[in-house]
Amino acid sequence: MSAATTTAPGKVGLGFPRLVRSEWIKFRSIRSTIWCFAILVALTIGLAALLGALVEKPEGAETVPQAVANAQIVMINTVGVGFSALVVAVLGVLIITGEYTTGQIRSTFTADPGRLGAVFAKVAVLAVATFLVSAVATWIGVAISVPLQAAKGVQADLADPAVFLPILGSSVYVTLLAVLAFGIGLLVRSSAGGIAITLGLMLVVPIILQLVGGLLGVQWVLDSMQFLPEQAGRQLYAYESSGATTAAPGTTTEGLVLNGWGGFGILAAWVVAVGAVAVSVTKSRDV
Repeated sequence: MSAATTTAPGKVGLGFPRLVRSEWIKFRSIRSTIWCFAILVALTIGLAALLGALVEKPEGAETVPQAVANAQIVMINTVGVGFSALVVAVLGVLIITGEYTTGQIRSTFTADPGRLGAVFAKVAVLAVATFLVSAVATWIGVAISVPLQAAKGVQADLADPAVFLPILGSSVYVTLLAVLAFGIGLLVRSSAGGIAITLGLMLVVPIILQLVGGLLGVQWVLDSMQFLPEQAGRQLYAYESSGATTAAPGTTTEGLVLNGWGGFGILAAWVVAVGAVAVSVTKSRDV
């Protein structure tokens, strides 16, 4: 059966599978994709191996409690997630804005006059590729760091949901951030503007809120930070044991503290909201 579908008299649009195939060819042909994923893999595996070799068991402890060992393994294998998030955020913006810069987006939308199929195909390719690369690199890091830590007397239980869920959650987190960055890039159609807005949302806004809340002593301002994409998403790879949460690096444990599902919900809401606005604008404006 042909993948082509008739969209209007005299117009033929590509079916979604062919759009995905086309976007996959473009995605893997861009140098920024290769470099960003190479950096992500190097950071994830390199930091896990380095910390696995250098981090010792708690000083003075002859035996390490299971919860402590589990938390240490999660920390070792997620400490580089913040850096990886910045890399995929840049990639997410460039994947869409690069076509606007070169003018190739006109050809893309000519092949799919409805535009939504091409946009969703790009998102699908970006999300699946980012998740797979991140997950594979993360679990390679786990495979390296766990034996190194075991040799130091830190025996983690990888079958414990408190261990494998945050490790898996770190890949979900970077994937959602990549899709959010894509939505911002689609909305502004500018590489410089998209990267500036995305990184500003991740890095600058939290600092401003922290300074204002700290200087004025206003707790609700500090609590509002938990509803920003990066701060909410950090809960996806925070270690939780028996209802107690060990915050991800840079996350406060005072005031409002979200759990993993709460953080996921807020980050997903950002992705959906920004994506909905971007898609609506894309449908209505000229290329």
